[in-house]
Amino acid sequence: MVLDVLFCHVDDFCQEFEAKWPEKLLNHGEQQRHRAKNLFLSETMTILIGFHQNHFQNCQHFYLYQVLGVVK
Repeated sequence: MVLDVLFCHVDDFCQEFEAKWPEKLLNHGEQQRHRAKNLFLSETMTILIGFHQNHFQNCQHFYLYQVLGVVK
């Protein structure tokens, strides 16, 4: 599956999931950190799913050659 198509499916899922996620969390009375993120959840999940669907030696090679498009 092409990364663009995969991303569209994952992004649709993540939009629904992230809207409902805070309702399901247990609150222990502690203040939670909300750190700034570099990638959205859907982007991270797309990279991981794409990596597992391909036959790269490691995630670094997949990210460099498939995601960033660096020529071998």
